[in-house]
Amino acid sequence: MLYYLFEYFDKTLDISGTGVFQYITFRSALAFMLSLLLSTIYGKRVINFLRKQQVGETVRELGLAGQNEKAGTPTMGGLIIIFATLVPVLLFARLHNIYIVLLIVTTLWMGTIGFVDDYIKIFKKDKQGLKGIFKVIGQVGLGIIVGAVLYFNPAVTVRTDTGRTDIYKNVSSTVVLPAPVEEKSTATTIPFVKNNEFDYAEILSFMGEGYEKWAWLIFIPVVIFIITAVSNGANLTDGIDGLAAGTSAISVLALGIFTFVSGNIIFSNYLNIMYIPNSGEMTVFISAFTGALIGFLWYNSFPASVFMGDTGSLTIGGIIAVLAIAVRKEILIVLFCGIFLAESASVIIQVAYFKYTKRRFGEGRRIFLMSPLHHHYQKKGYHESKIVTRFWIVAIMLAILSIVTLKLR
Repeated sequence: MLYYLFEYFDKTLDISGTGVFQYITFRSALAFMLSLLLSTIYGKRVINFLRKQQVGETVRELGLAGQNEKAGTPTMGGLIIIFATLVPVLLFARLHNIYIVLLIVTTLWMGTIGFVDDYIKIFKKDKQGLKGIFKVIGQVGLGIIVGAVLYFNPAVTVRTDTGRTDIYKNVSSTVVLPAPVEEKSTATTIPFVKNNEFDYAEILSFMGEGYEKWAWLIFIPVVIFIITAVSNGANLTDGIDGLAAGTSAISVLALGIFTFVSGNIIFSNYLNIMYIPNSGEMTVFISAFTGALIGFLWYNSFPASVFMGDTGSLTIGGIIAVLAIAVRKEILIVLFCGIFLAESASVIIQVAYFKYTKRRFGEGRRIFLMSPLHHHYQKKGYHESKIVTRFWIVAIMLAILSIVTLKLR
């Protein structure tokens, strides 16, 4: 909202200095600072409200050290993250930007699913929460919306020929000679590969002439799968104090670099990467989201004063998935969401191996002491803080490796 107000001041009233709001970097900095202040200052009030409403965590007996002390800790803290993200975005972002609209819808959509799940667990005293089938339906619904908008909306375009040498001409001022050739495309980026664009439509090339118009048959299911997988991965990671929020903040910061350079014609030309018009605006959202996550850590670090619950974890996963898809870096999720992947894989492997050994030997056997993976290390006697810190270090290493793919091919 403030963006449009200051745009009016600058272009209509010609007030000196108000044009600074046109810069993404300036608005991103403001969004980060405001979200950080909101999550830290008002977060305490939210926690007190949740405690007054007796919105406390019911802890299952898993035989983990320090587990019983967590009983009664307020949950639904994801409301802090959602509030501290959306307020700066509404103030500083260009709200007519299609990517910002998608991210706001994602935040509210996944936040609602998570809130309903937490509500059932707490107030209906049902430890299972929202039935899994309804969660999946919600995730699939969001995937269909995001996939359809990214595929059909005319404002979503890309340009892959940024390596051309005739884009800029050195005269008294920098001039773009030919207008950028922007087109609808289902292309994505393959890391560590030269000429690294892959078009999902190519999978349907066997259909002959005109196969491109059926690319949505591949693209939308891919979007559904990614949103479902990443949101569930974030949900599984939210098991010990500060783990999900910290690793998510690291992943989102890495994505922020990708959105900024991909939405800037100069940087995308220099790095010879796909140029995605208007995607740079997502940097404002990412800054607000990062500030909210870091502010939430003020209360969620060990020993946690509040848990994010599914309200937060499902929202975090959904946002990260949509950001990665929008900036055409979904394959890189394996890197910058490596912690989510490891947590999910540990559960899948554990369950599959247990069922296999039970069928073959008559008794179920386990590979890990407990899954998800962070519980395995708890069972080995590691303190929560040590596990979280080491997972953060791994997340930082993976984030750096993902950023390196901008030049290493």
